[in-house]
Amino acid sequence: MDSVTKRVLAIFLYPNMTTLDFVGPHEVLSRIPGMEVKKVAKVKGPVTADTGLQIVADYSIDEVSEADLLLIPGGTDTFTSMEDKAVVDWVKKIDTTTGRTVSVCTGSLLLAKAGLLEGRPATTHWATLDMLKEFGAEPMQERMVESGKYLTAAGVSAGIDMGLALTAQLTNDDFAQLMQLFIEYDPAPPFNAGSPKTAPAHILEMAKTTFGVQ
Repeated sequence: MDSVTKRVLAIFLYPNMTTLDFVGPHEVLSRIPGMEVKKVAKVKGPVTADTGLQIVADYSIDEVSEADLLLIPGGTDTFTSMEDKAVVDWVKKIDTTTGRTVSVCTGSLLLAKAGLLEGRPATTHWATLDMLKEFGAEPMQERMVESGKYLTAAGVSAGIDMGLALTAQLTNDDFAQLMQLFIEYDPAPPFNAGSPKTAPAHILEMAKTTFGVQ
């Protein structure tokens, strides 16, 4: 990169979000030269994730009105934020200023509720994939789905893939690969159960029961 482009990444935090949805992409995107990260919540201060971990939002939604990038993580209670008019209106407002709007896991449902994915292909956690139809989006069971300026990633760990892909787009392939090497992102899981397509049948049934999926 010959010159540094100044950019603002706004990450929306909310109660019961999934930590890795936020931390995974943040680990990569925050290292892009010139990137300023703004952690935003409805009310600034500590936000408790679904595992009990607290993350501090430095800004309230009233204090951030524009950004170059918007990231919406998922969580076990994204639905409460989806029913919060102030939050949905803020997402719509920020989106009018962004060059890229992205999500991880159920974060895409919040984008969809804001009307941003209508008529667009998108993905989310496999257990909530069909919910995208309710908001006019086209569900795609893929690791990542790109449509215009929108980039949606599937469940949790897919956020790291999305972060690297977005880094390549904002910088170049070499820098993205450098970041991948830096974080030693070389997945070799002990089990091949990370997708409904590969998980053993009895594990998939257990998961469906847990999530209440038919």
